[in-house]
Amino acid sequence: MSDGLLESERTVEPADDAELIGKAKAVLEANWLGHATSPSRRLYPHQWSWDAACIAMGYASWNQERAETELRSLFSGQWRNGLLPHIVFTDGARYFPGPEFWQTERSRDAPEWPRTSGIVQPPIHATAALQVYRLASDRARAAVFLEELLPKLAAWHAYLYRERAQTDGGLVEIWHPWESGMDNSPLWDVALERMSFDAELLPEYERVDVEVAEAAERPSDGEYDRYVYLVSVFRELAYDSSRIKRVTPFALQPVLFNSLLVQSNRDLAEIARIVGDNPEQFQTWAESTASALEETLWDDEHAVYVDYDVEAGGRVGARTAAGLAPLYAGVPTRPRAERMVESLADSRVEVGYPGWAVTSLAPSDPGFQPARYWRGPVWPILNWVLQRGLDRYGYATLAAEVRSAIVELARSAGFWEHYSPATGRGQGGEHFAWTAALVLDVLREDELEPEALRGPKIAH
Repeated sequence: MSDGLLESERTVEPADDAELIGKAKAVLEANWLGHATSPSRRLYPHQWSWDAACIAMGYASWNQERAETELRSLFSGQWRNGLLPHIVFTDGARYFPGPEFWQTERSRDAPEWPRTSGIVQPPIHATAALQVYRLASDRARAAVFLEELLPKLAAWHAYLYRERAQTDGGLVEIWHPWESGMDNSPLWDVALERMSFDAELLPEYERVDVEVAEAAERPSDGEYDRYVYLVSVFRELAYDSSRIKRVTPFALQPVLFNSLLVQSNRDLAEIARIVGDNPEQFQTWAESTASALEETLWDDEHAVYVDYDVEAGGRVGARTAAGLAPLYAGVPTRPRAERMVESLADSRVEVGYPGWAVTSLAPSDPGFQPARYWRGPVWPILNWVLQRGLDRYGYATLAAEVRSAIVELARSAGFWEHYSPATGRGQGGEHFAWTAALVLDVLREDELEPEALRGPKIAH
């Protein structure tokens, strides 16, 4: 299944994984749009930002050109101010909210084509680009690709620190739940409920997601009203960051978003070294955000990191698996990491024996809903982040068990958006591209040295 492309033939697939690898590749091929990969053809028919980064990592070990094309396609929608939009639209696909709703042509920074949304998603793109290089069958070609992408990645990170950080460096904030990648997480409940607006004045809209997925698994209509309200505010302000920052009723500094940014800055610094550029700015950003995570978002009582509500001026009360993400970026001290690992029992479930996975919200939480999007299901992306964090801190056995869960859920139930923590049944979108990509990624870990894949180990 090649586009005339560079396919790696240096790896012999283990017999027990060969069938799963073939199925994962088939999912990516089925979701290929000719220029990019949709997460799920029926539910998400366009290209999504952090999905695309994960998908590129899935392609990286077997189809270098497709991996490069995935990231190039996403960055073709980058705005002149560096904003990397969370959706790059494909013409003719039915979805809400589509480009007619976003109306990003109101902004002088938005591209005329391709049409895009006007908000962002978690910054994992430099990590993906570096992975594409490290797994490339043609390193010289991959180096040229990195040189091409470096200024675009640098502009993306510069946008976040210029427009989304309260101070020079430090923590970056989001202005919409969709920007977190975890749309209806309980992390946003208080901030969303605090918003005041007249529902009668909302722009008319019709949801498509509940027609192609189980409504009981999706965000509620009340949550969607708030999502739509925020977009209407942004478009009325022509997506002007300086104006949005002053009036947005929703502004939070999320743990997951900032942890991914720390690692992406470090990986961007490595990209700069590879192409002979100066890595200093990216290193500075990484250390600044890592320090801010430690100083501002650590919850010592619960041994986890928590989001900060900028509008309320305090920490968010909810505790979710996203609070474990600093392990991935090597942020916590060793004593803090040990306490975090001890607390895993609260949110882990046995799936894919001998594996276990964390749920998006702990089963012991009163708000736990095993089928409702980010309020209980097992999400592969959160477990992929955790697995790398555990490996980084030397918890090899625990990391291997989480890795087993990611693989075995897909092997037994197929490639779904998320999974039931009780039965392992697939939920949400089916034939899900980033799930297939993450499975391919973890099955190819042995092709890279551990330090190259996850960063240096944190000493005991």
